Amino acid sequence: QVLLVFAEEDEQSNGFRWACDKAGFRCNLARTPQSALECFLDKHHDIIIIDHRHSRYFDAEALCRSIRTTKASENTVIICVVQRHTDREESSILPLISAGFTRRYVENSSRMACYNELIQLEFGQVQAQFKLRACNSLFTALEKSQEAIEITSEDHVIQYVNPAFETMMGYQIGELIEKELTEVPINEKKSDFLDTINSCIKIGKEWQGMYYAKKKNGDCIQQNVKILPVIGQGGKIRHYVSISRLCNDNNKVEKTCECIQAESQTDTQTCRHKDMRKGSLDVRSTTSRGSDGISQRRRSSMARVHSMTIEAPITKVINIINAAQESSPMPVAEALDRALEILRTTELYSPQLGTKDEDPHTSDLVGGLMTDGLRRLSGNEYILSAKQTHQVAGSLSSPISLNDIPPRITQAMENEEQWDFDIFELEAATHKRPLVYLGLKIFARFGICEFLNCSESTLRSWLQVIEANYHSSNSYHNSTHSADVLHATAYFLSKERVKQTLDPIDEVAALIAATVHDVDHPGRTNSFLCNAGSELAILYNDTAVLESHHAALAFQLTTRDGKCNIFKNMERNEYRTLRQVIIDMVLATEMTKHFEHVNKFVNSINKPLAALEENGNNGDGESIKTVLRSPENRILIKRMLIKCADISNPCRPREQCIEWAGRISEEYFAQTDEERRQGLPVVMPVFDRNTCSIPKSQLSFIDYFIIDMFDAWDAFADLPNLMEHLNNNIKYWKGLDGRNLRVLRPPP
Repeated sequence: QVLLVFAEEDEQSNGFRWACDKAGFRCNLARTPQSALECFLDKHHDIIIIDHRHSRYFDAEALCRSIRTTKASENTVIICVVQRHTDREESSILPLISAGFTRRYVENSSRMACYNELIQLEFGQVQAQFKLRACNSLFTALEKSQEAIEITSEDHVIQYVNPAFETMMGYQIGELIEKELTEVPINEKKSDFLDTINSCIKIGKEWQGMYYAKKKNGDCIQQNVKILPVIGQGGKIRHYVSISRLCNDNNKVEKTCECIQAESQTDTQTCRHKDMRKGSLDVRSTTSRGSDGISQRRRSSMARVHSMTIEAPITKVINIINAAQESSPMPVAEALDRALEILRTTELYSPQLGTKDEDPHTSDLVGGLMTDGLRRLSGNEYILSAKQTHQVAGSLSSPISLNDIPPRITQAMENEEQWDFDIFELEAATHKRPLVYLGLKIFARFGICEFLNCSESTLRSWLQVIEANYHSSNSYHNSTHSADVLHATAYFLSKERVKQTLDPIDEVAALIAATVHDVDHPGRTNSFLCNAGSELAILYNDTAVLESHHAALAFQLTTRDGKCNIFKNMERNEYRTLRQVIIDMVLATEMTKHFEHVNKFVNSINKPLAALEENGNNGDGESIKTVLRSPENRILIKRMLIKCADISNPCRPREQCIEWAGRISEEYFAQTDEERRQGLPVVMPVFDRNTCSIPKSQLSFIDYFIIDMFDAWDAFADLPNLMEHLNNNIKYWKGLDGRNLRVLRPPP
């Protein structure tokens, strides 16, 4: 709302009235100071514009002072319109500031000038005042909090305490404000205490522990305290927030002894750094770095999980912990409560990022790849090719035989059994149809036709149908990516430990799953499809949308035409088993379950194998076979295999890694462009083609998703060449990032 105070109507007042109408602001006009004050007290305008050009009508500065004396004006922006003087020196603005004006406006009756002034005010001072108003509700929450809260400056000067703090410590707020912590005798060894925690909080880490504090009357109380540094301007710590509450036994006994600092617990369990890879794994030492989420101590009266007639394993674990708590000392009970808090989450395997400010590249990648998007109910729907006529065998030209492959393509596939095989050379040689040719060669090497009891011509037709349903217009998710994943899958299947583990049907399923795992991919993420209300998102209930579509369409394309039905001669039960494995592997490529798959693989396979080796059972084939060959573990191995194959780009030779990075970045850029065109939520705003740092995005992806997974896979399958490429590529991206370059390659 805008209040215009002009004694007479003129071009300037008309300009502001027009600007208010154009901007959609409600506008009132007052001619006298008295009517202006009455109108403001009734309406509480956000902006007041007072005419200061003609002192003969009223004293603008006196009116401003009168308005400022009212409580309602605390968050009001007041503008002073002054005359334009071209023949004398600029006058000082200080008298206007002293009178209470926010800023001045040199008269300009141009309608667009008035409009621009209002828009600048809206997105500048007015928006800032809205935020200040919102602070009132935040302080209300602090005032009503039952936990004692103390806020200090970066120099440990007390700036705020809430009533709960006053009640707990026996001080009045006036006795504490502007005092340094060392001036307040809360703890007789306060300086030592600050030295202890400063080593933690001064570098941005959170501290939590218990200590005895002295009240104003001299009594000692035991508190559970959490101190959090708050990052402010310049990326530096500007405040500290301390949250305290009494430990349970303080209600029974208060000590009036010399206060000493209790165990401050500044070890790795309570002095935490918000590492963006929470829950990451050190496979080589077979220990988990674990999650650092520390929850507040639950009250002892918290409702316990009761026994059930049919107990799930997690329920049994929670009941055991609950029982152990009853006779545990306080520190142990506190730790068990935190464990219970973690166990009760539905995302047991997914680490949580700290604040979004920590690393926007990682946050956006996680938001874009590991969520199903923001739900958006509108008519702005994105129609994927759900009604599109997919390519079928009869509509395609007959592919050539494996024996008739042109020499250039044969030469491009000569080293396809090696990890350094160049898929882009094959892409060029085949005019962007690498999947048919590479598929024919790899499937022949693994004897797929013999296993499926199908002819080579049927396999050729099937490969061509599948490749035709990949979108060549996608920069990344096209048939070249499928061929690359097929190659990586075949390479992993040739590793000795993998061969010991999997059966022939598993190998067949893995190669087929790799071939079809992204068929008909639209070049957009699951989050995009869910936000856009696409037909596929509706069909699959916003859950694993693309992966479900890839698996379903693959079987539809295969079985609808006998010419390409590679399963038509299989025995029914064997086909059902094969189909189940293929679907499970394709669904495993969905990123929301990434950490669950990796953690289960480490805990069920890496660690037991490492334990056998440590105990000198390296030659005990039966023990190793028990770990490798159990049905549950074979499923985990197959999931891990295709996951690693699917996102192995950072482990490829450098030039291939760079090319893949450019392609996925372009696909994400295109998605961001389309989201903005359609007015959809931008799920990965960091992927703006004008500002994105590709090296940073690659480093974030590698650090959050790749390193732990390939550490685990390397420990299992022995892949030193991949890990060497990975380390070299990390150094390459860090080198570019260190030079503040946002591009794929350094300038010549």
